[in-house]
Amino acid sequence: MLFITEKKNGLVFKIFVQPKSSINSILGAYKDAIKIKLTAPPVNNAANKLCIKILSKQLKVPKSNITLYSGETSRTKHILIIPQNKKNSIQDIKKQLLNLYSKKNT
Repeated sequence: MLFITEKKNGLVFKIFVQPKSSINSILGAYKDAIKIKLTAPPVNNAANKLCIKILSKQLKVPKSNITLYSGETSRTKHILIIPQNKKNSIQDIKKQLLNLYSKKNT
C-alpha cells in the first residue's frame, strides 16, 4: 500500500526514482512508493527538479505547491503537496496518487 500521510498543510507520499532512464514515466507501485523513471541524471538536483515537474503536470498542481520533503540525495523520496485551493483538495490529490500507485507497469 502506498505510504501517504496527511500533514497540517498537505499530503506527504513516497516515491522511488530511477534517474538516467531512457524515458520520463510514472510506472506505478514499487513497494510502498510510486516509481518514477527520469531521463535526468542525479547531479545538481536535476532529477529532483524534473520529478517535481512531472508530478506537477500529472497531478495538475503548480510546481510551487510541490516540495521535496526528504530524500534529496536518495532514490527514495518523500514529497509534500500543498493543495492550491478547493479545486485540488487533499482528498482529490490522494485519489490521484492512489490511481498512479495502482497503475500497471508497462
